[in-house]
Amino acid sequence: MPMNRHLIDKLADGGELTRQELARLITDDSREIAAYLAERANAAREQIYGRQVFIRGLIEFTNYCRNDCYYCGIRRSNDAVSRYRLTEGQILDCCRQGYDLGFRTFVLQGGEDPYWTDERTCQVVSAIRQSYPDCAITLSMGERSRESYQKLFDAGADRYLLRHETADSEHYSRLHPAELSLAHRLSCLQALKEIGFQTGCGFMVGSPYQTIDHLVEDLCLIREFRPQMVGIGPFLPAANTPFEREPAGSSELTIKLLSIVRLLHPRVLLPATTALGTAEHDGRERGILAGANVIMPNLSPLEVREKYLLYDGKIATGDEAAESIRHLTASMKKIGYEIVTARGDYLV
Repeated sequence: MPMNRHLIDKLADGGELTRQELARLITDDSREIAAYLAERANAAREQIYGRQVFIRGLIEFTNYCRNDCYYCGIRRSNDAVSRYRLTEGQILDCCRQGYDLGFRTFVLQGGEDPYWTDERTCQVVSAIRQSYPDCAITLSMGERSRESYQKLFDAGADRYLLRHETADSEHYSRLHPAELSLAHRLSCLQALKEIGFQTGCGFMVGSPYQTIDHLVEDLCLIREFRPQMVGIGPFLPAANTPFEREPAGSSELTIKLLSIVRLLHPRVLLPATTALGTAEHDGRERGILAGANVIMPNLSPLEVREKYLLYDGKIATGDEAAESIRHLTASMKKIGYEIVTARGDYLV
């Protein structure tokens, strides 16, 4: 029996692993351990959510960003980016098409674009809420003030995704310019949760300077913060950034960490991310088989999808959303899972 199997059993049975034990589990690269982790993670997920995979309609509504994060393809100093902003009408068109295809969650994702003031954003959120009262509205637009988050929540937004990227402050400072801090990022996450958002954090796997201790810190943060959603994916380098020549993060380790996150926090909504699907042709399927239960197909207009490049090589098949759903439905069915058109709320 692989020597660390008992750690997986302890975690799956509700026990709390020490930092040293988490590190042992992360560094054990045997196939047996990865397979057993996935097996136990799947069982935990199925007990709560069954074999349902929730789809979220992703609308990448702006690629302008005031920040200059060293890993991000849409950082403000990347002059090679062709910038765009969707209009309110375009965003509502995306929602209408998505609704007709069965989407009951819309995710508005964008850079930290000063154009999208509270007033403009609340207007769009209110319009979506009014048109689609049975849908969940998720926002992913970075750090804002507590007052801003409250206004967005009051306008009708349900969920907010804000990846913490790394739970180690020194590591955070090596990935971001000086005006950004982990302390502020964590205060934003705390505010979101206190306001009542279903809140999502997450991290990159294999980002420059990352150590095993950093990954342990990430897992401990998730264990303590208890977010409703966690988004993790491999680091993928982006052209025209300081990290463009850095190696990509490991898909295998990402998939293993998905399983660990599922066991750490069994009720979490856990996406098999686009980054994982970009890194491996069957990455999203493997993510689902490791305990993930969310996929976010792109509802953005075809002409802007290749402009929202957070990293190189992003999946942008040119498929219309309807075709994308057909492909995903078939690929999930092949591995024994079912795409469902429910809101897919966090189950308390």
